[in-house]
Amino acid sequence: MHFDPWWNPAAEAQASDRAHRIGQEKQVTVYKMITTATVEEKVLQLQQSKRKLLEQVFEESEATHLSLAVSDLRELI
Repeated sequence: MHFDPWWNPAAEAQASDRAHRIGQEKQVTVYKMITTATVEEKVLQLQQSKRKLLEQVFEESEATHLSLAVSDLRELI
C-alpha cells in the first residue's frame, strides 16, 4: 500500500515489484491512497504527465516526428 507518492515513479514501481518477489505464490494487489486537493494528488498528476511524455518519446519511430516542445522536456527534468 502506497500512502506517499514518490517524485520518481520508478522508485514507487520498484517498491511494488518487491511484493512480487521470487517465491510469492499469492496474488498481490497494490493500492495507492491519494486524498484530493493535497500535495500527494499534485505529485500523482506530475507522475502521470512524466509517464505520458515518456510514452510519446518512445512511441515515435523517427526523431523528425517528435512532437515535444522544449517546455515538455524541461518538465521531465
